Amino acid sequence: MKRIFYLLLSVFLFFQLFPVPRENPPVTSEIVVADEVKQILKRSCYDCHSNETTWPFYSYVFPVSYLVSNHVTEGREELNFSEFGKLPERKQNKKIYEVWEQVDEGEMPPIDYLLMHPSAKLSDQDKEVLKNWANKFSEESE
Repeated sequence: MKRIFYLLLSVFLFFQLFPVPRENPPVTSEIVVADEVKQILKRSCYDCHSNETTWPFYSYVFPVSYLVSNHVTEGREELNFSEFGKLPERKQNKKIYEVWEQVDEGEMPPIDYLLMHPSAKLSDQDKEVLKNWANKFSEESE
């Protein structure tokens, strides 16, 4: 039993030597929205969907570091509010409406994120603000 413990501990410590990328590239073309919407996005979305990620302590510990880094990379690839202005207007409109669809379906913010970041939970009022914001763009994206 001790052997297994020491083997697992060795593997754990070994992987600590290989940190995963935790970068925040420069913000180049941030989304322009009303302050109320911006506050909601920053609180509930920016850690995974912007270049302004706050890397928590557990993002430095294997194996969670790999999961967090991968989650942020995928989030930025799908939607990056720090580079949003680079998208053509039609695509911006479509992405904005997709934000609401994901929120409405309960897919965003993800449950695993909310477990570690309860302040990111969207209130009914937050959802209403996002819905009204997105509905302004739903017709324009079609």
